[in-house]
Amino acid sequence: MSGSGKNVVAKAVKTIDWDGMAKLLVTDAARKEFLNLRRTYEEVKRTLDTKFNQEPQPINWEYYRKGLGSSIVDMYKQAYESIEIPKYVDKVTPEYKPKFDALLKEAKEAEQKSLQESERLDKEIAKIQELKRSLMHLFLGTRALRGSFQDRVLKSIAGVERGVSAVESLTFEGSLEPAEGEGGSATN
Repeated sequence: MSGSGKNVVAKAVKTIDWDGMAKLLVTDAARKEFLNLRRTYEEVKRTLDTKFNQEPQPINWEYYRKGLGSSIVDMYKQAYESIEIPKYVDKVTPEYKPKFDALLKEAKEAEQKSLQESERLDKEIAKIQELKRSLMHLFLGTRALRGSFQDRVLKSIAGVERGVSAVESLTFEGSLEPAEGEGGSATN
């Protein structure tokens, strides 16, 4: 691999946050596939680093001149230096880079949508919890309402035991406003 290509790969490897991506996965099947992807990536990277990235060791021609004749060593040196090892020309990356970039863009858009949906759901949960607190405050602060509600629940339970539907026997006829002098307050 050439020097500039090596730098690009090194930069790309540094930008991959495997642990961060693994934390985003929800299902076991997704985690398994992600681990397979990471393992395959590491194998390819190791192969590229070991097999195709090694420069041959320089030959000590003077050492061989001492033991062999100078003319033989010069002949081998000339033949050795005339050998041209072809450099790998990457024809695959330009073909797949636009596809990868499109997938990356799509993934980032999906992440943004997910974050927006998460925010919306958090707000909705907060709204429901506030409503629950308001209703609980209203219910606990109004003795008449609490007593009426308890009576209807008990009648409902008794009705179910007799075979009457709980929904039919549980009808609310009273007001949600506290009776005068009870000290409860209705909050929205």
